[in-house]
Amino acid sequence: MINQVTQSYRPTTLARSGMVTAPHYLASGVGLDILKKGGNAIEATIAAAATLAVVYPHMNSIGGDSFWLLSNQRTKKINALNSSGRAGQKATIDFYQKRNYTSIPARGYLAAVTVPGAVAGWEEAYKHSRKYMGGTLSWEELLASAISYAKYGYPVTPSQEHWTNVNLDARDHEFRYLQRFKGFRDTFLKKDGTAYRTGEIMKQPDLARTLEAIAEEGSQVLYHGKIGEQIVKEVQENDGLLTKEDFERHRSDWVKPISVPYRGYKAYNLPPNTQGFASLSILNILNQFDLQFIKEGSAEYYHLLVEATKLAFADRDEWLTDPEFLDIPLQKLLSGERGQDLAAHIDFSHANNLNKQLEPKGDTVWLGVVDQEGNAVSFIQSIYHDFGSGIIPEGTGITLQNRGSFFSLDPVHVNRLEPNKRTFHTLNPAMLLKDDDPYLVYGTMGGEGQPQTQAALVTRIIDYGYRVQAAIEAPRWLYGRTWGADSNSLKMEARIPEAVLQELKQKGHSIKFEEGFSDTMGHAGAILINPETGVKHGGADPRGDGAALGF
Repeated sequence: MINQVTQSYRPTTLARSGMVTAPHYLASGVGLDILKKGGNAIEATIAAAATLAVVYPHMNSIGGDSFWLLSNQRTKKINALNSSGRAGQKATIDFYQKRNYTSIPARGYLAAVTVPGAVAGWEEAYKHSRKYMGGTLSWEELLASAISYAKYGYPVTPSQEHWTNVNLDARDHEFRYLQRFKGFRDTFLKKDGTAYRTGEIMKQPDLARTLEAIAEEGSQVLYHGKIGEQIVKEVQENDGLLTKEDFERHRSDWVKPISVPYRGYKAYNLPPNTQGFASLSILNILNQFDLQFIKEGSAEYYHLLVEATKLAFADRDEWLTDPEFLDIPLQKLLSGERGQDLAAHIDFSHANNLNKQLEPKGDTVWLGVVDQEGNAVSFIQSIYHDFGSGIIPEGTGITLQNRGSFFSLDPVHVNRLEPNKRTFHTLNPAMLLKDDDPYLVYGTMGGEGQPQTQAALVTRIIDYGYRVQAAIEAPRWLYGRTWGADSNSLKMEARIPEAVLQELKQKGHSIKFEEGFSDTMGHAGAILINPETGVKHGGADPRGDGAALGF
């Protein structure tokens, strides 16, 4: 039965042939244009991802990482691509300790610890498209819109204006004071030193030239050519870590996706170094409860999902790192027995007090595509914090990510910094299959919030019959620590009824209120494919600047 709940401000987008949902409407439009030309889901994803790197620059960049989850209808396989970068060969704990650091800086040249993997991922997926999905479009066709927006400009969104100002206001705090970096000033600020305002046209000529070079030469111009050399030159001149050899050594890896059953469906995600197994662990725990006896939106509903999240995160924090450096017992962690064991720790009368001190941070873009053949892509691309490291090497237009700042400098920590290692990654695109065909393509930005919002989407759509847009718009929550806080809290949108909030407080939850459609909750999206008609049901988050578009 297709979803019946209709309480949403926007309608669910319905289309017969193809669908794209992205957190910026221009990117959705570009992806849709590719589908209309006969392009497949991978080709549309590359075009939309490149556009997002231009028009949503505070959330992602070609200087970041990407992950792909792909359902190929021709091969009837689910493929997963990990295109996250590894730490440089000179990246050691000793390097930072000698400079008197107890943690890796979140901004600046020393925050750029890992090689950017996104563009290599585009090319690896492009090869797959050509070999297995009949892809025919050229790099020039796929990157043309992104190049045009970078060269001739695009209207700045409220989101970009807000997050630029956030990073200019706190002049007394080095973390936020990004205009101290020349590349940031030259790229993201006007000549008077202020942020571009909503509706003003912003151009990125350096990024346009970089994208033109990629369109002509492919990813090798970044990893083996002049653009990578320019990045390394500037990083090295500022006591940074990345080397030419680090860029040349980068590879994107096809990995075996992981899955758990859920209510007659099969939920898929990516394995470590992503937190995909935590997202699946939450569903594995929820499998032990019959949600027809728990009202959606009740205190019991929120309590159950938050407590399941805490337990899944405890497993995640014990094990998650680069699997090339640790044998992670995924089969055990995602077993039915483990789900039962964890579920037994949930007490509906009070909240568990688990000592988790991570930050629900992650400025990221998720996008989903389903093409005319039914091929589906769940894709995510990120630079970690808003504007990443804050470093844009001269002449490149590329914002380098600060994902490597998530490494620990504690030598016994599971995610300790080591050369050529991939860090714990919050990114995890998701997909739900029914009878081996894609049924729900879904995901979100938001660091720690990603597994929690994924659980919200799945339960509301699968268990409670929400339409896609209604599930995305419904009040959300986020358990974790905000930046600068020393304790966890349960952040809940103010649209949740007061009686529910009071009952959660009585159960022992420490609640922090957020505005009705809070950006803190991330920008989610989803596409549901009706198995009977093939009609795509798409939604985009009003908390962002996106749109679901189809034809």
